[in-house]
Amino acid sequence: MKTYDVTALGELLIDFTENGTSGQGNPMFEANPGGAPCNVLAMLTKLGHKTAFVGKVGNDFFGKQLKDTLEEVGINSDYLKMDDEIHTTLALVHTYPDGDRDFSFYRNPGADMMLTKEEVPEELIRSSKILHYGTLSMTHEGVREATKKAIRIAEESGAILSLDPNLRPPLWNSLEDAKEQVLYGLNHCQILKISDNEIQWLTGEEDFTAGVNWIRSRYDIKLILVSMGKAGSRAYYEDLMVEVAPFLQENTIETTGAGDTFGGCILHYVAEHGLEGLTEENLTEMLTFANGAASLITTKKGALRVMPSKEEVEALIQSRK
Repeated sequence: MKTYDVTALGELLIDFTENGTSGQGNPMFEANPGGAPCNVLAMLTKLGHKTAFVGKVGNDFFGKQLKDTLEEVGINSDYLKMDDEIHTTLALVHTYPDGDRDFSFYRNPGADMMLTKEEVPEELIRSSKILHYGTLSMTHEGVREATKKAIRIAEESGAILSLDPNLRPPLWNSLEDAKEQVLYGLNHCQILKISDNEIQWLTGEEDFTAGVNWIRSRYDIKLILVSMGKAGSRAYYEDLMVEVAPFLQENTIETTGAGDTFGGCILHYVAEHGLEGLTEENLTEMLTFANGAASLITTKKGALRVMPSKEEVEALIQSRK
């Protein structure tokens, strides 16, 4: 019996997002809980799924804040390790006028890099229907070994594997290293959620369908999602390609967590319907809901603690019909 719907492994950190200026004209930052894998879990938990997280934070003020946040939103934090030596990883998020972002990281090292293969909970992964992971837990050798061990256990136990490359160039020694680990991930997933700029970078193809064909000619991935920002999203499944328009918001604050919210909704659909026999109607329904949720998260600061409810997403979809 599988006890957990989705377990995710990877980074949990503090996103310092800009929040106005002080009376002296200095930029002020808000310490938002963040990290792509936990954002995905937060959306899933909001939709009623049982989730757990595997990772490491510092045994410091921010690490305790993050552990408390996981517990507050309902993600099982029993497998979150606290490092006494290395501080919690921090990211400074600079937001441009159109809501797009640039990142600076304080992670040399950061606690999320320090997870070891011995700390990977085998029983948890064996009891999970889906294992979700990214590539930030593959930037350095120790945590890379931990990630690959989790993948191996998940495959042995018949879990579905879900990958979001979540490329952050500043965190890699070189983009060649990043590409090598992304390709490893492609060889070990049945669900791939990849952004427009990531698929172009990885495959060298400007056209997304050509990029998906490049991936498919090398790897057997059942469901590929391409998130295209303001252009919506696509799903590629067997011989189907479905594209759904976005729900653009006039009051977008920032796009942090939009892709993770989208990804969480995709895993929600798969957890409920499985990966076999999906139709064009299924894929349209899946993308419409995921686009709606991603749209709503852009109207809030941060993501992990403020995921939209099913009712909010459905109300938005109805309002745009």
